[in-house]
Amino acid sequence: MKFSDFIKDKVLLIVSVLLALISIEILLLAYQIGIIAQIYIAAIIIIVVSISIFVEYKRKQHFYNQLKNNMEELHEKYLISEIIKNANFTEGKILKEVMLDAGKSMLENVNYYKRIQEDYKEYIELWIHEVKIPIAASKMIIENHKNEVTKSIDEELDKVENYTEQALFYARSNAVEKDYIITKNNLKEIVNNAILKNKTTLLNEKVALELKDLEHEVYTDSKWATFIINQIIQNAIKYSKDENKKIEIFAKSKNDKVILYIQDNGIGIKKGEITRVFERGFTGENGRLIGQKSTGIGLYLCKKLCDKLSLGIELNSEKDKGTEVRIIFPKNSYTNLK
Repeated sequence: MKFSDFIKDKVLLIVSVLLALISIEILLLAYQIGIIAQIYIAAIIIIVVSISIFVEYKRKQHFYNQLKNNMEELHEKYLISEIIKNANFTEGKILKEVMLDAGKSMLENVNYYKRIQEDYKEYIELWIHEVKIPIAASKMIIENHKNEVTKSIDEELDKVENYTEQALFYARSNAVEKDYIITKNNLKEIVNNAILKNKTTLLNEKVALELKDLEHEVYTDSKWATFIINQIIQNAIKYSKDENKKIEIFAKSKNDKVILYIQDNGIGIKKGEITRVFERGFTGENGRLIGQKSTGIGLYLCKKLCDKLSLGIELNSEKDKGTEVRIIFPKNSYTNLK
């Protein structure tokens, strides 16, 4: 709080005091009061008013500077009303009361919408679990009535199943810590589980799959890790070339981490878009290609889940030559790779 700004607010008071002082001096002249007495009275009034203004300024300066500093240092700024000290002047007391009431109202409003969001999330999760039942039943019917038509239907059902799974993980992504358990897992088993989810598509698309050096122990949640790898494999299949499709998956151990490499020889990503592939909703040039329907959610969700699980994720790509995604797993339960 600057003194110049404070004085601007006191202009009316200062002008009023000066007018009153002039009036008093004129009155004293009329009664022929001595010049020394006139100066003394004027000096007393000026000193008293000046001291009063200065003391008020110091009180308010301390309060508002403290308020400003606390606001700058506070990460959750809506809690400012809880930590600000009581003021020793009326305006400050009123301000704190208003801030407390506003904060209380804000928290009530946030909790209201939080409950709505939780209800909606629970409904989405319930709906996804329910819709999996007819999908599974349809797959059983197809298994018993195999022909070219049911084969095509099965492929579409696989896509529906993948999208429902993506929706489920997206719904849970803001509260991953409530739904995962970090344990020691075999990386090869996690990768194989992800491949099994794409078995039909890999065969139909005639994608050559090469696996090697996957016998590593890593600390992660197998369910969430399988989902992440599954999303990357799906992308590799979706953006593969028309001929000689190939996906190579292998791992390397380095110090206290294991790096999983997923490489494809697909259409790749142009240089200017690589830094944006983990943004939500970003589809890029590839996502707008004819026949390539993309939501821009897959890689965004992978990055978000990796951050929650303290996994690293990196991507390199070259247009028309392919893409490499690296997922970095810790070898122990206390290593943080974020």
